Amino acid sequence: MKTRILGKDLEVSAIGLGCMGFSHAYGASTERSEAVRAIQQAADMGYTFFDTAEVYGTPQDPSQNEELVGAALKSRRDQVVIATKFGIHFDMTSSQVNHPLIPDSRPRVIRRSVEQSLRRLNTDHIELYYQHRGDPNVPVEEVAGVMAGLIQEGKITRWGLSETDGDTLRRAHAVCPVTAVQNRYSMMARWHEALFPVLEELNVGFVAFSPMANGLLSGKYDQTSRFEPGTDYRSVMPQFTPEAFEKNRALLELIQDTAQSKNATPAQISLVWMLCKKPWIVPIPGSRKVERLRENAGAAEVELSGAEVEELDRALDGMEMSQVFGGSQIVRK
Repeated sequence: MKTRILGKDLEVSAIGLGCMGFSHAYGASTERSEAVRAIQQAADMGYTFFDTAEVYGTPQDPSQNEELVGAALKSRRDQVVIATKFGIHFDMTSSQVNHPLIPDSRPRVIRRSVEQSLRRLNTDHIELYYQHRGDPNVPVEEVAGVMAGLIQEGKITRWGLSETDGDTLRRAHAVCPVTAVQNRYSMMARWHEALFPVLEELNVGFVAFSPMANGLLSGKYDQTSRFEPGTDYRSVMPQFTPEAFEKNRALLELIQDTAQSKNATPAQISLVWMLCKKPWIVPIPGSRKVERLRENAGAAEVELSGAEVEELDRALDGMEMSQVFGGSQIVRK
């Protein structure tokens, strides 16, 4: 697979793998051996960038995902880049399907988190360590100072921010250079494009999560699709209601028509659209099916011209769309 550079020097596959879905948010967890095998097959296909977090798991096994990633990539450790995250836990007292997030980036909590993540990932260093969400009680400058210390100690080599804005990024970067920002981004969720000039100025990469609007833009779902209540976030996402499919008909047709013209799939068009925006954008779609992993990897070989990307953007600008899931609620406790 083609590669890209995040920040100053972090080389990763042009398409990364978001591993969360093996353990969290998309129904029952994948059986362990099957998940390990799928991650290893992704590495065999050319994926070198694997994304996880300390909280991607189940109520019974809250950090399951890091353990899966660590087990799957142990024999390939020197060939891959692992990204993980710290700084939140879930409000398990809530009855919401997608439990609210409670930020906690106190330095002692970060230091405990990194040691636990290193152990679960079967590694002595983490290539990219994100603050999962900002903590209103801890200035980002203080977090950046902790990151500088962890880099000096060799426990991480680079760090990033997830779901952040330009001002926070500037403040963090001034203390310890940031390699990448990981924010939600898709044809339905474009609000972070306003951040692009700052990223370009500071030479910070952009890692796009939910690049297919939680799978909607893959073309694999319709009004009859059903999701497991209680464990699958899509069961309560606004873009998956029958009414939303009607509102999004023109969008889905646009993607399908573009896919046909390029001998590609809707999923590949959703990914290549952002790949062609900037050379420092790397999407991290998640899938548990090997055929989907192969399909997503193929997006790196599809080409759109600058004029074609601009034409798609103009169409998106003037198009009716439903609401799209924008993230779990953040609470303070």
